[in-house]
Amino acid sequence: MNPFENLKLPLVVAPMFLISGPELVIECCKNGVVGTFPALNQRSTEGFEEWVIQIKTELEKFEKETGKKPAPFGVNLIVHQSNPRVMADMQIIVKHQVPLVITSLGAVTQVVDAVHSYGGLVFHDVIKKRHAEKAAEAGVDGLILVTAGAGGHAGLLNPIPFIQEVRSFYKKTILLSGCMSSGHDIASAMQMGADLAYLGTRFINTTEARVDKAYQDMISDSGTTDIVYTAAVSGVYANFMKKSLENNEIPPEMWEGKAKIDFGKELDAEKAETKAWKTIWSAGQGVATIHDVKPTGELISEMKKDFRHAIEEQAKLLDKY
Repeated sequence: MNPFENLKLPLVVAPMFLISGPELVIECCKNGVVGTFPALNQRSTEGFEEWVIQIKTELEKFEKETGKKPAPFGVNLIVHQSNPRVMADMQIIVKHQVPLVITSLGAVTQVVDAVHSYGGLVFHDVIKKRHAEKAAEAGVDGLILVTAGAGGHAGLLNPIPFIQEVRSFYKKTILLSGCMSSGHDIASAMQMGADLAYLGTRFINTTEARVDKAYQDMISDSGTTDIVYTAAVSGVYANFMKKSLENNEIPPEMWEGKAKIDFGKELDAEKAETKAWKTIWSAGQGVATIHDVKPTGELISEMKKDFRHAIEEQAKLLDKY
């Protein structure tokens, strides 16, 4: 059975570091789109399991009370030697049979096999063809193409040729990430050849997101040129809001550098990373069309209407050409 066949919109809401929690995930799934969160948003494996149980319990309750089947939820797992919790968190994922696992910084066959053992799916995010080929070899069920202008750790490729390049050798699910904020954008992703859209930044400006109001206000006030692609914050290139960098006294001359900012020798790597992303705010170029904060359910409802309208308008072109 395809866990995505009952989606109300071809959409996966991306797992956002320090932002995505059970509240956002549950509302996404109740409203027919895939909700996800990073395992590391909980500071311990025990806390991670508590969130998984909370989400499963709420979604089971929703289905029992309404008779409606919620969309599946997913967890982002950092598969890298710098993450000491990989094995422990993986045990929780298998124990609770998490429907979707999104892997980052490494496509590992053992992880894929473990998720497949209970019928789960693995999607892996990539920014170039070589990464996509390696993930495909590892047996992942879907590739998330993170293109230019996306929030967080983004790539530099244009989505149109990138999708076609990957589609030439990969026949499974392709998700597109980068600069999308509306139902019309999701329709455009389908036109380009994606199977699902993958949105993050737009869902920062929801009432369920775990963010400061100042973060949401900055998104509403920002445009495409207010997004800076830099490796200075975490040592890996990512997109951040210019005002946020300036507010943290990180000058433009540092934006071009590759050296990671020193947040103090008293902080270990994990705490330093958390401090960086908590005070320096990431967002994609999609901020240009985000000007408000809405409840997740209301936002998804509007996206669905906009998506259908876009498809209907596109269909009219068949009468013209």
